[in-house]
Amino acid sequence: MEFIDEKLDQYVCNHTDKESELLYELNRQTHIRVLNSRMLSGQFQGRLLSMIAHMIKPQNILEIGTYTGYSALCFWEGLAENGKITTIDINEELEDFVREFIQKAGAEKQVNYVIGDAMQLIPKMNEEFDLVFIDADKENYCHYYDLVFDKVKVGGYILADNVLWSGKVVGEYEKADKDTKILMDYNRKINDDPRVENILLPIRDGLMLARKIAE
Repeated sequence: MEFIDEKLDQYVCNHTDKESELLYELNRQTHIRVLNSRMLSGQFQGRLLSMIAHMIKPQNILEIGTYTGYSALCFWEGLAENGKITTIDINEELEDFVREFIQKAGAEKQVNYVIGDAMQLIPKMNEEFDLVFIDADKENYCHYYDLVFDKVKVGGYILADNVLWSGKVVGEYEKADKDTKILMDYNRKINDDPRVENILLPIRDGLMLARKIAE
């Protein structure tokens, strides 16, 4: 996930706004108490997610993959007044941890944390979203995109995390492992979709940002 020189990365982080005290504590406690802490967005990527939300002032956000709630709380910072985030995760083991920090942030009225299978839940949603963030099991990335597309308003955004997969996506497709092939397929799918404008940002493990321009 480290694509730039360590000193340059530190310089970038040093010249980016710091996370709030609450997010710092969530970051710290995730590393102390939770496995696979590298999955956390962290200060640098988190500030980008917050900046995106502040720029577009979304009224309704869908997040697929909550983990410990860090990215959801970053998006929450830029929500429109009376806006809402629905964040879905299948891992019920982290529920108490996530709810603890949502409550500490005072975000429980706007952050709807749902435990369940997003593949089953999304088709039942009758909502329109301004922003969707895909950061869950890689095998379903293309399925998640297809499931949410009609629920995103024209002018809305679909973001997907980990699309560079530690740089593995630049290898030969035939020799790639299953998850790498899926992410290569996802990147190609978005890039070839005439209904969106897209840009792949080499931030942390890669963020694909797509703006819906047509149904």
